[in-house]
Amino acid sequence: MKLEQLIGEATEYDKKAMLEIKKPKSWLKSVSAFANGVGGVLIFGIADNDSVVGVDDAKKAMEVISEQIKTKMDPIPEVLLKAHEIDGKKIITLEVYRGGETPYYYVGEGNYTAFVRIGNESVIAAAMDLKRLVLRGKNRTYDSLVTDYNFDDYSFSKLKAAYYKQTKKSMEIKDFESFGIIDRNGMLTNAGALFADESPVYCSRLFCTRWNGIDKASGVIDALDDEEYTGSLILLLEEGMNFARRNSKKMWKKESDRRVEYPEYPERSIFEGLVNGLVHRDYLDMGSEVHIDIFDDRLEIYSPGGMYDGTLIQDRDIGNVPSKRRNPVVADIFSRLDYMERRGSGFKKIMQAYEVEPNYTEDKKPVFYSNATEFRVILKNLNFKNEVLNEKNEVLNEVLNEVLNEVLNSGRTEMEIKVIKKILYSPRIKQKELAEDVGASVSTVQRIIKKLVKEEKIVRMNGKRNGYWKVL
Repeated sequence: MKLEQLIGEATEYDKKAMLEIKKPKSWLKSVSAFANGVGGVLIFGIADNDSVVGVDDAKKAMEVISEQIKTKMDPIPEVLLKAHEIDGKKIITLEVYRGGETPYYYVGEGNYTAFVRIGNESVIAAAMDLKRLVLRGKNRTYDSLVTDYNFDDYSFSKLKAAYYKQTKKSMEIKDFESFGIIDRNGMLTNAGALFADESPVYCSRLFCTRWNGIDKASGVIDALDDEEYTGSLILLLEEGMNFARRNSKKMWKKESDRRVEYPEYPERSIFEGLVNGLVHRDYLDMGSEVHIDIFDDRLEIYSPGGMYDGTLIQDRDIGNVPSKRRNPVVADIFSRLDYMERRGSGFKKIMQAYEVEPNYTEDKKPVFYSNATEFRVILKNLNFKNEVLNEKNEVLNEVLNEVLNEVLNSGRTEMEIKVIKKILYSPRIKQKELAEDVGASVSTVQRIIKKLVKEEKIVRMNGKRNGYWKVL
């Protein structure tokens, strides 16, 4: 029997060479993490190198496992214990199901500790993780919670205009309550706060950047265009689409009876990807926001929070992903405005919009990626070719040569020229590496840099800790 057969369809698993009876926390933390996550399988009798070492007295071990779960887990998760025989040795599998009464705590030393999975480890749940687990255990969602914000203190012109455009009806106070925007006392829910024109939810922002090149470290010019938007989710959607339109091009070819257009990105795909990011993001992650990053060869939409059910989107069949909503109130409002469907067909629409384009090829297929903390939709530029990048590099080289000629004719010392050249071609280089590359001491490089900064020839970008130098 292979490891794959033991874990079945579980995406999470742990191996233990033996059952540590006197140290139950060593394995019960995995039980807690599995129950708090997507479930998983704990295997006893398998070493880290996957060799079978077996368990002495499997019957007694199973009794201990069962008893420890009952006495040291709160609440008690649903599990399935099985014994197996491989090469004459007994092993035990403990399958832990995804729990509905989260958080599931390990109880020991007078403390209650909840664990979650990060990668292939079970770690203590952080404060934000506990908030998510408590909401899940109460069958509540972030967007349905009532806030301290009074409805009368906020305007909803964007929402009202979108609703009227869709229904030809004006929103009445009863609609705000039935939509889940306010409670019966006139207080905003979190969903209501997200749709307010001046949204008080600080982390509900959209960062848009048109990068220069195919990554975020092009060297000479980092960004060609960037914007930051705050406010109603409807405003974020509108401005995000405007930014994408402004920073993407459309080629066309005239044929005998029609004009054939060749967009870099199907607008429908961008729209569906951005709606997915705004609606399904994890708003409990206060330190992040939705991003649109446009490069020469692709457009990426990033949103905080992985798949709500804990699975990985890259492991799923994109055409058959069921709708499981982290923010059902927000999703319902977007559905009423005809921005999305309740059936959860957004991913399929992204794919279909690409497939009907005249210059679509299999290598241009959109890519979907997620992990525990993020979700990305990667849309390939349908018109991008390596020749375009080569042409752009030629232009950049011309700019570099102009800067270098100016430096070489400025009467600077040989070491100063070396430092400027290095910074010009490697703007993110650290001072220590810079000193090694130019063959000077760190103090000499620091002195030259200080002089260049004073002369406003270079400038420090992104602060001291993670910053880099840029030639002006």
